[in-house]
Amino acid sequence: MDRNLELDRLLEKMVAAYLQRNVAAATLKQMLDRVGVGFTPVIDHLTLRTANIDKRATPFVALGYAYDETLEFDDWYAKVYRKDGYPALFVDQAYPDGRGKTSIIPGWVDQFGDEHFHHIAVRVEDIEIAIERLKSQGIVFAGKIVGAQGEQLRQIFSAPEMVGGHPFSVLELAERHRGYRGFLPPQADSLMKSSTGR
Repeated sequence: MDRNLELDRLLEKMVAAYLQRNVAAATLKQMLDRVGVGFTPVIDHLTLRTANIDKRATPFVALGYAYDETLEFDDWYAKVYRKDGYPALFVDQAYPDGRGKTSIIPGWVDQFGDEHFHHIAVRVEDIEIAIERLKSQGIVFAGKIVGAQGEQLRQIFSAPEMVGGHPFSVLELAERHRGYRGFLPPQADSLMKSSTGR
């Protein structure tokens, strides 16, 4: 089977599962479907949480994704994988040593496993307008926009979808400027903290 077709099918399956359990993302998809855009063309990046980044990334690497960079934080880290024509894949985990003891990632992985997207980020032109329109549809956002106006990356998470009393998934809105494709470590850490449901 063609690797790109196989990757398309894997992503379609995982995105469909995410949309079934995330009201914010499903609402946005319905709005985009009404104007004929659909959800997939606006996906900026996909995020998985795991206990072993390299192992979790293996099926994606086998289908053409390649390692791009590592981002490090106080109690967790992430590796970014890229494939031309596809959204970036952001895979994160707690440090396996003492540094990872305060991370929220192991509890999430214990609760939900690592087969589900923790979040999908969609790229928007104007994050304030996107928030306003989604709020008008009943979507609640966690925290404030991370990143000041005019910065190359601005982001916000929706309030977490709760499953069994635990925060499961969030929708991220990402506003990018000046061709910036990366991830800013202080912003990623701030967003991580906003997804706890507390």
